[in-house]
Amino acid sequence: MKNKRLRGSLFGLLVRSYLLFTLTLLLIASALFWLWNSRLDLIYQPPDWDGLLKDPALNAGAYQELTRYLKHGRGDFAIYDGDGAQVYASGEGFDKAYTAEELNCILPYFEPVAVDVYHTTQPDGSHRHLLVRTVYQDGAQSPTPEIMVLDENLQVVFGGFDDGRSGYTQREFQLLSSNELFRASFQTSDGRPMTAVLRVTLLSDAAYQTAYQESWRIWLLFLPLYLGVTALFIFQLRRTIARPLRRLNDAVVAQSENRPVQPGNWSGPREIRRIGESLDRFSQQLAESEAQRRQMDQDRQKLIADISHDLKTPITVIAGYIDAICDGKVPPEEQERYLRAIHGKAEALTELVNAFHEYSKVEHPEFVLRPERTDLCEFLREYLADKYDEIDLASFSLEVSIPERPVFCLLDPMQFRRVLDNLLSNALRHNRLGTALFFDISAGPKTALLRMGDNGAGIPPERAKRIFDPFVVGSEARSGKGSGLGLSITRRIMEKHGGAITLNPHPTPGRSTEFLLELPLASPPSEKDSEP
Repeated sequence: MKNKRLRGSLFGLLVRSYLLFTLTLLLIASALFWLWNSRLDLIYQPPDWDGLLKDPALNAGAYQELTRYLKHGRGDFAIYDGDGAQVYASGEGFDKAYTAEELNCILPYFEPVAVDVYHTTQPDGSHRHLLVRTVYQDGAQSPTPEIMVLDENLQVVFGGFDDGRSGYTQREFQLLSSNELFRASFQTSDGRPMTAVLRVTLLSDAAYQTAYQESWRIWLLFLPLYLGVTALFIFQLRRTIARPLRRLNDAVVAQSENRPVQPGNWSGPREIRRIGESLDRFSQQLAESEAQRRQMDQDRQKLIADISHDLKTPITVIAGYIDAICDGKVPPEEQERYLRAIHGKAEALTELVNAFHEYSKVEHPEFVLRPERTDLCEFLREYLADKYDEIDLASFSLEVSIPERPVFCLLDPMQFRRVLDNLLSNALRHNRLGTALFFDISAGPKTALLRMGDNGAGIPPERAKRIFDPFVVGSEARSGKGSGLGLSITRRIMEKHGGAITLNPHPTPGRSTEFLLELPLASPPSEKDSEP
């Protein structure tokens, strides 16, 4: 039986489903994590200043086009001319003008410089401002940062930067210590010097926490996605396991209710397919058994009808003859003939009853043989020697071909003699005088073959097909001599021996009827068995 879909075992299916389910959840979690991480990156990500400063629109003065580099409100920019006057501002909060000194206090964008500011209070209550200017080269911090200390009036009291300043204004100090402003110099397409001031909007702690908490809303998608994936896998398992199980249950219920069960093209795990295929075989065997039972019922009814017919005919004749004698309708000189006819019918009844008794014994389940290791050749010689006078008195000739070497089989001598008696009796009963009988023995690798035939009247082809059925004889059934049970008994005895008997449809030339008796060979007796 072919299966539409070949799947693995139930255990393998469950393992694969679990792994696929787990992998799907991991992929969903990874995707959500990527979205969540991307959301957090947007919180930290400043505008694309590099792209803005390299865009030709900057030199061309098309400043409005540069606003596309501002992302998520995290920054703004302003453009100032060579005199420090504002030319353009993308947002609010920029000073309208800067002096040259003020612009120099803003950290340069293209230089890896950072300024850290620390505020201290002196013992006398005055304030100091510590500024540490660090230069990074190749991603590493310079070993000697510049240090500058300002008093509360913003005058240099220690150190200093490389600008040579001795003090700063309040506005200059704010620009110097700012971590939000950066400057970049450029020229317009006509050669005028310009300065771009870039402002990065830093999130407050509260704003960052709010943005961080909002980003976690992405994980709320996990629950509906998890439920959706779970439902999908449950549906798949239901289709793969539950549906075949339901079909299997329907088939079992139909079988229990004696309803016809059509062989199914079972799908699903290997275990379910095997159960379904076993159920199909069981249903087929049950159907065959039911058909055999019906056939046996028909045969039994036919057997009873045949027995009744065979018993009724001689009983009717006997009753009629007895009534005629008792009523004085038979002359005294005819009474002996009538009594002989009654005796003959009684003998036929006895033969029929005995035959039916033997038939019932061999058909009984408890009928067993008592086999012995026997030389089939010697057995047949002794049998024919015993039957020679009977064959000769019937004016039958005998032709025998028996090998000199022994052919050992396991035989029940009494039952196998009955087989030969039935075959010989049929040959003598249904053939004319002068018929030749043939007996041949040959041995193959595993079986011995006994050919028993004659050159008599033969068996009609239409009757040959049913010759081993009960109450069928070689001549006209129900009117010929014999019970019609002999060959049925013979076949059963041969089957009990592990052999078979058949009517050869193509007899050996010179023979009209030929029975083939096949028996399994037995091992020859060992030297130990032959010792006295």
